Amino acid sequence: MNTSTTFSMLRALPAEHRERLMRSAREVSFPQGTRLFEEGARADRFWIIRTGTVALDMHVPGRRAAVIETIGHDELVGWSWLFAPHAWHLGAETTSPVRAYEFDAVAVRSMCQDDHALGHSVAQWVGDILAHRLQSARTRLLDLYAPYGSGSTL
Repeated sequence: MNTSTTFSMLRALPAEHRERLMRSAREVSFPQGTRLFEEGARADRFWIIRTGTVALDMHVPGRRAAVIETIGHDELVGWSWLFAPHAWHLGAETTSPVRAYEFDAVAVRSMCQDDHALGHSVAQWVGDILAHRLQSARTRLLDLYAPYGSGSTL
């Protein structure tokens, strides 16, 4: 599945909601190897990648962080900002130079609270991405750490 196509903000949100969100965005860039956030830290912003790639990773005690998924063009980086307690559930690091749109989480949550239609659209978009990322994390961790065959479903 091409998540860039499936979960693109351009496809997921009605034009008026997308345009309203984009008015609050600012353009940022990060060199390769930049840690965008760490698990457990305060989730106070999120990004939509314009160019480059970001690896989402999960701390695994006694081992290197496990890369859960690598995301790129037009994809959302960060969903924890939308749900209390607003703390990152994963870590993220750029794997190439990245240009992105950055959004202030508090401002977007406020917009969503003031406009319930916008809030519903954003929640549906982020929820769909969250469901996909949780399945990716499960699959990746089974691939890395489970005995052979443990990932099969009954």
